[in-house]
Amino acid sequence: MDSARTPTASRTPLRALATEAVHAGRDDLARQGLHAPPIDLSTTYPSYDSRDEAARIDAFATTGAEPDGPPVYGRLGNPTVARFETALARLEGTEAAVAFASGMAALTAVLLVRASLGLRHVVAVRPLYGCSDHLLDTGLLGTEVTWTDPAGVADALRPDTGLVLVESPANPTLAEIDLRALAHSCGSVPLLADNTFATPVLQRPAELGARLVLHSATKYLGGHGDVMAGVVACDEEFAGRLRQIRFATGGVLHPLAGYLLLRGLATLPVRVRAASENAAALVRRLAADPRVTRVHYPRIGGAMIGFEVAGDPHEVIAGVRLITPAVSLGSVDTLIQHPASISHRIVDADDRRNAGVGDRLLRLSVGLEDAEDLWSDLDAALDCSVRGAELY
Repeated sequence: MDSARTPTASRTPLRALATEAVHAGRDDLARQGLHAPPIDLSTTYPSYDSRDEAARIDAFATTGAEPDGPPVYGRLGNPTVARFETALARLEGTEAAVAFASGMAALTAVLLVRASLGLRHVVAVRPLYGCSDHLLDTGLLGTEVTWTDPAGVADALRPDTGLVLVESPANPTLAEIDLRALAHSCGSVPLLADNTFATPVLQRPAELGARLVLHSATKYLGGHGDVMAGVVACDEEFAGRLRQIRFATGGVLHPLAGYLLLRGLATLPVRVRAASENAAALVRRLAADPRVTRVHYPRIGGAMIGFEVAGDPHEVIAGVRLITPAVSLGSVDTLIQHPASISHRIVDADDRRNAGVGDRLLRLSVGLEDAEDLWSDLDAALDCSVRGAELY
C-alpha cells in the first residue's frame, strides 16, 4: 500500500506514501542549505519582545495552537519534534499530530482531554495492549469503561461517553475490526484506533472514519528498538487540546527521540514490506506444522504473528537463539514473547482468556533477518516445546 497517494497541505503536490515517508517534515531543508534535519536541544529560547511573547502564550492557552514565530520553551514545543509530527500527520492523512514521551502518555492525554469536558465514560473493545486495558479497567484517571464487542458499541454509548477505543489489528491476537462500520456506530463520539501494528503503510484509520489515530512510536515508527515515544494523529482542534495537556503534564518527547523517529519514518515502508514478506513465509510454515494448533495473522498482512502451540510455550521462549525473547515489537530484529506472562499479565486472567489471549499463545514480531534462518530457529524451539509438553 506504500504506493497509495496521501493527502497533504494544499500547496504541496499529492505524493505517494513512500515519497512522503522520505520527504515529509524536511521540505524546508534545501532552502536552508541543509540535507539532514538539525537537532534542536534547547530547552528555552531568547526573546526581546515580552509583549509579543505574552500574546503568543495567551493564544496557546486559549486554543493550544502552536505559537507563531520562534519557539518559547521546550514544554510548549520543539522544532525537531515538530518535524516528526508534521511527517506522521502527512503519512496518516490528518491535519496534525502530537508527540509524547510514550504511547501510554499519548493515550493518557487523549483520556484527559475528554475527561476535562466531563466525558469520562469510555467504550472499548478487547483485546487491547495490556497496559491500555489496565489504564481503563482500573480507572486510574477517573474514567469509567464499558467493554463490548464491535457490534455492541452503539448500544454501549451514553450521554457522557467521550471516546470509543479499539486496536486493529489487535495486540496480541491480530483480530481485525471493520473501522469504517465502527466509526458509523460511534456517531458523534470520537473513535480512537490504535494503529501501532498496521502502521500507515498498511492502514490509515482516519480515511475509514477514526478521528484519532494512536501509535506507540516506540515500535515500527522508530523501528530500531532505541527510542520510546507515542503520537496521536488527529484534526487540528483536538491537537490543540492535546498540546495543552502535554504542556500542563509535561509528557514531552525529547528532541533526540524526535530526530530518531523522523529518520525511522524514512525507511518505514521498506521495513514494513520486507518484514511482512518474512512474516508471510513463516505463517505458511507455522500453519502446516503439527506442533502449532492455531495461527493468527491479519488479512491486511504485516509483520506480527500470533500462534498457539500444542506443547509448552515457555520452552519455545527458552529455546530460541537467533530470535530475541523480549517485550516490544516492530524492530529490525525478530522478537518473541508470551503475552499471558508479560504484555497482558496485568489484565485479569478471565478477561484475558475471554479476549482470546490464551496461555499457549505466543506473539512474534518478525524482523528483517533471512526467513530461512528465522524458521530454523523457530523449528528448533518448537521441538523444545514438544519435549516439555508433559511437564506443562
